[in-house]
Amino acid sequence: MKGSISADHVHIYVKIPPKLSVSEFMGYLKGKSALMVFDRFPQMKQERGRHLWARGYYVSTVGVNKDVIRKYIEQQEEADIIEDKASQ
Repeated sequence: MKGSISADHVHIYVKIPPKLSVSEFMGYLKGKSALMVFDRFPQMKQERGRHLWARGYYVSTVGVNKDVIRKYIEQQEEADIIEDKASQ
């Protein structure tokens, strides 16, 4: 798994088994990660209520070379760092 986290979005590159639907995986990922975050940072649950993630998500299942996807994620992370520095 490879990913990048920004202030307002997450890019993640994962491989899931074909027997698992994308929506099932996203529900599991968002649900379990929210529980883990709220467990570690209980004040966030008070601030945000029961919802950590937005309702929707974007998924692409295009047969693109994995190196192209990894490069895209890295470029997004670099762009976010530059943007964060510029806004400080």
